[in-house]
Amino acid sequence: MLEHQVITRVIKEAMKKGGDFAEVYVEEKDLTGIVCEDNQIEKVNSGRESGAGIRVVSNGNTAYAYTNDLSEEGLLKTASIVAHAASGTIRDLNIDLKQRRSELELPFLILPEQFSFEKKVKALLDANTAARGVDAEIKQVTVSLADLHKRFQVANSLGQLVEDEIVRTRFVVNAVAARESIIQTGFEAVGGVLGWELLNEVDVEQMARQAAKRAVQMLDARPAPVGRMPVVMACTAGGTMVHEACGHGLEADLVQKGLSVYAGKIGQEVASRTVSVIDDSSLAKKNGTLRFDDEGSPGKKNILIDKGVLKGYMHDRLTAQKDGVEPTGNGRRESYQHKPIPRMTNTYIAPGENDPEAIIRDTPHGLLVKKMGGGQVNTTTGDFVFDVQEGYIIKNGEVQYPVRGATLTGNGPEVLKNIDMVGNDLGFAIGTCGKDGQGVPVSDAQPTIRIKSITVGGTGSGDGPEIRRFV
Repeated sequence: MLEHQVITRVIKEAMKKGGDFAEVYVEEKDLTGIVCEDNQIEKVNSGRESGAGIRVVSNGNTAYAYTNDLSEEGLLKTASIVAHAASGTIRDLNIDLKQRRSELELPFLILPEQFSFEKKVKALLDANTAARGVDAEIKQVTVSLADLHKRFQVANSLGQLVEDEIVRTRFVVNAVAARESIIQTGFEAVGGVLGWELLNEVDVEQMARQAAKRAVQMLDARPAPVGRMPVVMACTAGGTMVHEACGHGLEADLVQKGLSVYAGKIGQEVASRTVSVIDDSSLAKKNGTLRFDDEGSPGKKNILIDKGVLKGYMHDRLTAQKDGVEPTGNGRRESYQHKPIPRMTNTYIAPGENDPEAIIRDTPHGLLVKKMGGGQVNTTTGDFVFDVQEGYIIKNGEVQYPVRGATLTGNGPEVLKNIDMVGNDLGFAIGTCGKDGQGVPVSDAQPTIRIKSITVGGTGSGDGPEIRRFV
């Protein structure tokens, strides 16, 4: 990484034409990705990336440039480019960098470079064999893994300096089952901010079998019914709903641009009193966990909605300054090639007091969602459409039979107000969140919840076969 004297000189060069704020972000990262398909290793990607991004803020406007030339000469040249975008009083800065520390421990027990390529390949092949062994109707299996070991520095004209490292690992199984013209998929993914001790904590063969069983089981499903009905979302559904229909609308840049349905509503009731929404980057081993965000602000737990009342938004440094509040540790970027913007980390609906099984028993009829698929949301209005990967009909408080092709259509704030039961469990899912052309790793979660009424889209109705169960 860079010597502190070099960083100081680069910041001074960036500020030489004036400006209100300057920042240098430097990263070095080693990445590996391996994909098993058609019973063999199909893709291997491995490499090292390094570079620096330099930002100058002047009168609310941002100039950003990046380079992979980490020599002092290359960095000063890049700093000189962004300096010309500034206006203001030229001054000779005296910058005394002081390093920030975090109390959050991130123990990486098996670093990616300590886990051999052969062991990675064996894990992939074992998971592939396990998934294909579930049923002859499994026609395709794709298993992939990825790891990252990143070291970074971020320093600014306020004299703040952060030096940190982070390790992420991920293991994903996708199984496809087919019967005549019917095709169904099963998907499982695990990972987070930890090393390859992940494979000591997760049985990837069992995970692969679960993905395959889900795909085969959904071949027996009837087309989903259509209409408004109660929906119980199990904790295994992950937090797609809270992430898409709520979380993005609480990112301060969208709020300040008037692109969020939650703009101007701090202190107002925006959800049921049973609902609290939290973004917490300090959770151990989760995919969005971090000690410091990509601006050097400490990561922390932020209560966004407390018992239905909107308490605040997720801020980076610039949006916080505009609103006159402190940064919340949500300034994130995909790499040194991108400027930081407000992003979620680990976002979830807090657990409640209801027993998950009791929620189902208390539901005379409706849809049980065990796995969510993809979807889209309009943050300005809160309107969304989500696919359901695994769903079941509830009748007389019991789970009856599986359905396929279901979608959930609604409005985020309305759905949050229609949640009347919240379970005491909590289930996380991992993913990569896209925004403004950048992707960052996140986790989202929810307990088992019941939405009193929501529009379910589908193509069928009536009774169907009993669930095909695996043991």
